[in-house]
Amino acid sequence: MVHGALGGVAGAGAVEIARLGGLWRVTRPWHPGLRPFLRSYVGYWEAVTSPYRARLVPTGHATLLINLAEPFSQVRRLGVPGGDSGRIGSLVVGVEDRPAICVHPGGQEAIRVEFTPLGAYRLFGLPMSELTNLAIEIEDVLGPAAGFLVERLASTRDWAARFDLLDAALLARLDFGPEPTPEVTHAWHLLTGSAGAIPIARIAAEVGWSQGYLTRRFTQQVGLPPKASARVLRFRRAVALLNRGTTSLTEISTICGFYDQAHLNRDFRAIAGTTPGQMVAARRVEGAVALSPSADSSKTRSTAGR
Repeated sequence: MVHGALGGVAGAGAVEIARLGGLWRVTRPWHPGLRPFLRSYVGYWEAVTSPYRARLVPTGHATLLINLAEPFSQVRRLGVPGGDSGRIGSLVVGVEDRPAICVHPGGQEAIRVEFTPLGAYRLFGLPMSELTNLAIEIEDVLGPAAGFLVERLASTRDWAARFDLLDAALLARLDFGPEPTPEVTHAWHLLTGSAGAIPIARIAAEVGWSQGYLTRRFTQQVGLPPKASARVLRFRRAVALLNRGTTSLTEISTICGFYDQAHLNRDFRAIAGTTPGQMVAARRVEGAVALSPSADSSKTRSTAGR
């Protein structure tokens, strides 16, 4: 197990290692050249090795997970035919609007990077619509060089050096990736700035496109249509308010633009496969919600796709 060394490199800042629950987390300030494209960048390993099952809840971002030790036994997307990855190591996860169940045998050590959808579009170099609600082996998205990078990261004995290697690989991809169109970029900023509350017709009018054309181009570059993206953004705002613990579900429904509390509950079931109350009470693991042995029931599977 690599416990890493404190330190860093010129211009990158110091590496910080801290225990958070059952994980040791490793962070340092993001490289300035990557900062516009990132939403999270963290290394971690288990403080106590133990098997776990967790529900991956949509974040509105795309994820790159570099697995440095034991692979996942399974990543299974709920409500998606053929959405079972089987055994999988390092992976790319596209933008999601439904949950997944991941199963790990224990002994996980990884680097998890979350990108904005448009940042992922540029860094991955392919339409984000090809990755929606999928977990795909890293080499199938980023090519054979990604496999060599994973091997180098796993064999490196220092976390600062690991981050340097990954930073360099990501920065190199920026030189070759496609630029999002200005209209889609503006539409995304309007949608995120309102946390999904702005009408899609208003966005289309502001960027000067028809709704149909906006939907096609937006879906290609973001991964979800504008309406589905807005739904995930409202969900994420509701989760943030729930985590504060100071606002009632009725108030959250109104603030986030749900018709009523029943509408909020339906979207939580569809997007996260759980209720607001269950999600707040659940123990968190890195990027996911831990499950009890009975949490992945047939009832959860049937409601997740609605």
